[in-house]
Amino acid sequence: MAIIDVENVTKSFGNTTAVENVSFEVHQGRIFGLLGPNGAGKTTCIRMINHILIPDSGSIKINDREVSPQTQKLIGYMPEERGLYKKMKVGEQLLYLAQLKGLSRGQARQAIKYWLERFEAEDWYNKEVGELSKGMSQKIQFIATIAHDPDIYIFDEPFSGLDPINSEMLKEIVIELRDKGKTILFSTHRMEQVEQMCDEICMFNKGRAVLKGDLREIKASYGRNTVNLEFRGDPSFLDTLDDVRINNRSTNFAEIRVLDGQDTRHILEIAMEHAEIYKFERVEPSLNEIFISTVGEDNINPQDLH
Repeated sequence: MAIIDVENVTKSFGNTTAVENVSFEVHQGRIFGLLGPNGAGKTTCIRMINHILIPDSGSIKINDREVSPQTQKLIGYMPEERGLYKKMKVGEQLLYLAQLKGLSRGQARQAIKYWLERFEAEDWYNKEVGELSKGMSQKIQFIATIAHDPDIYIFDEPFSGLDPINSEMLKEIVIELRDKGKTILFSTHRMEQVEQMCDEICMFNKGRAVLKGDLREIKASYGRNTVNLEFRGDPSFLDTLDDVRINNRSTNFAEIRVLDGQDTRHILEIAMEHAEIYKFERVEPSLNEIFISTVGEDNINPQDLH
């Protein structure tokens, strides 16, 4: 049984359809990523799962029950728009929010102490939230989301505003929660985070689910038809390549998507004529490349995975 079951859900605001006939399932002990560009419908979908918005049609169930104020209690939800009270002290605010979620004052103190230590933030306890940087506030919001130890976590753009070190810490904790059997749904427009963390994905574009399934199966279905090229020399030879699409191009690197049966040896021969080659590696495409392929028009989409 799916922990979260979204079935044929549509939501419009006036003449704008934010989510159109979307279906997916999230299972226990899995990290499920909603990904796609800003404005694709991810946050609207998350708000419907949290029973903040009501679908125009379709159904959403949690543990086989229609979403309701009761199912909200099963979820730790971190919205994209952070909602901390700037004049309250960090400890006071975390205690208040944890007790709202059903913890006793003693349980709340114990959980908050653990997580503040884990984030190396014990000395923030008596600071006002308004004194904190954006990244520090983000960590406090994260602690408020997880302190009551729910079975389901929903994070909307959880890494926004974090530096690489704190992003890595957050990622480790999310994976740790998954390994404890928690169910995690998060949205992001940053494809590399999904590749590092997710078991399954649903890719959104213009309100529709354009690709979904097991992340490893999706990537494997595209084959190793992407070349990562590192070199030193004049990069203008890249402009002469036929039947390719070049992504993530920089002074000494290019991710090259091979189209229409182009021979990768020919690409290597041309590169060697113009530059010193440090790496020429044939790999599975990145999720960013898969997204471009899925919503683009180069006719290299694999069959949708369900």
